[in-house]
Amino acid sequence: MIIGRIIGWLLVLAALVVLVADLISGFDTGHFVFKTAGEVWYEISPSTILLAQPAIQRHVAPWLWDPVIQTVLLWPAAAVIGVPGLALLWLFRRRDRRRRRH
Repeated sequence: MIIGRIIGWLLVLAALVVLVADLISGFDTGHFVFKTAGEVWYEISPSTILLAQPAIQRHVAPWLWDPVIQTVLLWPAAAVIGVPGLALLWLFRRRDRRRRRH
């Protein structure tokens, strides 16, 4: 349970970092453009994104890359990172140990 919450908090923190970087960039340039998940992935590790496409198309399913993964890579990175983080925090939340009787 604690591992799920830790991963959830790390993902939410990473989403906030990306969001703040987008906002700072928007203030500097004068117009707000959110970085896509594909851009962030390419900045972090360009070789893995270039290897992922042919590997998924050859070994998993060709239809999975286009349109599914390709569509997700075009979404704002803060949302792609933050939503799973929030989902993990919700799934692994602390629950009341005492059961209520009605």
